[in-house]
Amino acid sequence: MSSNNVRRGAAVLALLVGGAASASAQTATQTVTFAVNAINQIAFTGAPSLTVATAVAGSNPTSATDNSASWAVTSNQTNAKITASIPTAMPAGVSLSVNLAAPTGATSAGAQALSTTAVDLVTSVTKLAQGALGVTYTLAATPAAGVVPSSTRVVTYTITGGT
Repeated sequence: MSSNNVRRGAAVLALLVGGAASASAQTATQTVTFAVNAINQIAFTGAPSLTVATAVAGSNPTSATDNSASWAVTSNQTNAKITASIPTAMPAGVSLSVNLAAPTGATSAGAQALSTTAVDLVTSVTKLAQGALGVTYTLAATPAAGVVPSSTRVVTYTITGGT
């Protein structure tokens, strides 16, 4: 074999070995855009039913209470609040109140009479997900209410986000 052929063979071998070493891993990049939107969700379960049916002589009729309902909340904001209202006023001499148990870290306003104007029930709801919270409805009547036939009110609960 001539020295030129040996040199060519050595050069080809060097290229093959060098080429194999330079065929390293290839990389690519991709930009991913993401966001988490404000989340404020509430849900209520149960079908409360209230009837004022008794009284102690000389006193107003005995209020009726129902605590069979429950509620749940998820919020990823700070200082959200829950309000409630009813679309039409209660009959004269009759009041409907609701008390929502507060989730961890929040504050319940206690029993609040419902009307056509929204009332704060729970404040300082901050970054939580909690369910099976208590709801207590109370129906009260004065003798002036007289006999009130069975009726309904839809309670509209609203969660208003904080920041």
